[in-house]
Amino acid sequence: MVIPVHDVNPARSTPWVTYALIAANFLVFVLTPGLAGSVAGDASLAQACRLEAFLDQYAAVPQELLHHRMPRLVPTGDVGVGPQGPGCVIGPPDYDKSPELSVLTAMFLHGSWLHLLGNMLFLWIFGNNVEDRMGHLRYLIFYGICGYASAYGFALTDSTSTTPLIGASGAIAGVLGAYLLLYPKARVWVLVPFLIFLPLRLPAWIVLGLWFVLQAFYSAGQGVSAAGTVAYVAHVVGFAAGMLLAWPLKPGTPPPPEPRGPLFGRQARRAP
Repeated sequence: MVIPVHDVNPARSTPWVTYALIAANFLVFVLTPGLAGSVAGDASLAQACRLEAFLDQYAAVPQELLHHRMPRLVPTGDVGVGPQGPGCVIGPPDYDKSPELSVLTAMFLHGSWLHLLGNMLFLWIFGNNVEDRMGHLRYLIFYGICGYASAYGFALTDSTSTTPLIGASGAIAGVLGAYLLLYPKARVWVLVPFLIFLPLRLPAWIVLGLWFVLQAFYSAGQGVSAAGTVAYVAHVVGFAAGMLLAWPLKPGTPPPPEPRGPLFGRQARRAP
């Protein structure tokens, strides 16, 4: 798997929406109750219970999305002692939850720093050009539609699941799909792990095409030991939605600038 670090495709305008989305994701992550301790590895049972209750309330749950009803018992955030020892208490929900709105809130929730930073890296690299091509408002709407499409697409494949679905990866997959359609020849600097990290400059169609193929492969439960821990189907659906929504813009999209210099290693400097 390659790690993208930069694309050779300057935007004509400042990507304010992309910046705002990244900032909002970081802010929500920092303010998520019970998450700081779990990230540091020293979470108490009380913190874990608060986090479980928070995610159950604000994350998207496939069963709730399709059947539009709340479960009778949910985590309350409290700690209790049962026959098997201390654990998180469950009880009747003391809040009203909109399954449709939970898709939106879930798009700003992440379970770890690695989860957050990985998503934001892809959004930072590829979001600016898609926003530049669509315009700020249309890009924001596009981002939301891709997020909703990915969540409901995943729910349709696992309609009985009660596991909370969190993360911006479905919406960001839509951004990647749009970028691949609009700028397939744009060069992307990537790091390839081979004993050491080798820098390469590859066309976007290779970088993002490989990413999509891996997500589709994993979504079938192949090549991973626990495919259920990541919603790969949501990535596939979001990517496809992004390509479809960006299709009308393709004819009028200017090609990316042709990069100069070597395709491998550092940029060569010319002698004065």
